[in-house]
This record gives sequence, structure tokens and C-alpha cells, in this order.
Amino acid sequence: MTQPLLMPKATAVWLVDNTALSFDQIAAFCTLHPLEVQGIADGDVAGGIMGANPIQNGQLTREEIEKAEADPAYRLKLSEPKVRVAAAKRKGPRYTPISRRNERPNAIKWLVRNHPELKDAQIMRLVGTTKSTIDSVRESTHWNAANLAAMDPVTLGLCSQIDLDLEVGRASKGGPGVDQAEEGTMLMTAEEALARSGARGHSDENSEFAANDHRPAEAQDDFDAASVFSKLKSVHNDSDN
Repeated sequence: MTQPLLMPKATAVWLVDNTALSFDQIAAFCTLHPLEVQGIADGDVAGGIMGANPIQNGQLTREEIEKAEADPAYRLKLSEPKVRVAAAKRKGPRYTPISRRNERPNAIKWLVRNHPELKDAQIMRLVGTTKSTIDSVRESTHWNAANLAAMDPVTLGLCSQIDLDLEVGRASKGGPGVDQAEEGTMLMTAEEALARSGARGHSDENSEFAANDHRPAEAQDDFDAASVFSKLKSVHNDSDN
């Protein structure tokens, strides 16, 4: 992508003063009207503006100017930049155009009403507002509360649908029901397992199981001691007979 011409009007001043280009050629190159270029030549337009040399700026070559001077129908072409600067990434709060800043309270009202799960920090990222404004809209203490109308921030152009869906998805992950679901997948501790086993240890079925249990003695502490001794006594009597 070709970079835009630097200082079009100042460049036109320099081309008028230093070249034999036609008004149409200069106007086409500087994106001006031919009558405006004529006004520059007559001194009626751009008074006090110092000319900017496009050759020094690297946006035009002397050969390109000479080629255009020799052919009035030729149109000057910008030189390709020697260095390309990467576009700066946005940092900090989202910038909101001045013409749309008055719509932010309406967008906040819509978000609070339709997505109560969103945190204030998320609304601030989406709309580019402040916490105090969010609180005033939520509590109906905003100076223009009577005239506010809930409006989708995407429709207003304050954020994209992708950004809104992303923030709603993040908020939903921490919503109600998540803790219970995660708790259901947690393993019981050893103490909890022993307590549950002890609660069932008094049934006949578990007593029979305990008699045939070959686990270490430490794991069998939850069984009824009386039933264990009775089993041992019966075994001892059988051996004596």
C-alpha cells in the first residue's frame, strides 16, 4: 500500500515554484482542485505556507518530474517508500469517536440490562467508559437518566460483535453453576472415603465383606470390632476341635 502524500498543499506550493508542471498535473498529484492550484500560483491561496520538497521527502524523483514536464498528459506517481513502518497496536482503553461518545450511556444501559453477568471492567473495555458512569447508569443517577434508551453497542459502532461475544463468554465461564459442576468432578479425600465407608460398616453385607477383606489393617479400622473378634473366636474353636 502506497503511503499518502505528505503535506499536499505545501507540496503543491513547491511544485508551482520549482517546476514547469501544469496545474492539472499538480492538482492530480496533490489531490487538489486545479483552480486551487491556480490560486496558489496567483498568491490567493496558501499564503504563508512554505513549500515542501517531495524529492527530499522521498515521495518523488527528479526523473519523474522531468518525465511529466515533457508530457502534459502524464500523471506523477508517488515513489514507493524505502522503509515501511508497522502499524502501531492499540493499547489502553478503546478510543471512541467524539460523535459517538454521547451514545455510551445508552450502550451501558443495554449491556447492564441484557448481560448482567458482565463485570464493570468488561463494560469499560467494550464501550470505553468509566466505572463512575457505569454506576450512575445502573443506579439511575445519571444526569440524563430520564432520556437514556438501551441500545446495542454493536449497532452504535462502539464495539464489534466479536468483542462482545468474547466478553460475554468470559463472564459466562464464571457464572452460577460452574462451581457446582467443578465440585462434582473433584476426588474425595482419604478421610471422606473412610467416613463414607464407616457409615456403611454396620450392615450385614459389609460385615461379611470385612471378614474376607485382605487389605492392610490400617484400611480396615472402619469395621465393627465385635464382628471381627467373633469371627476370630469361631476360627479358634474350629482349630481346637
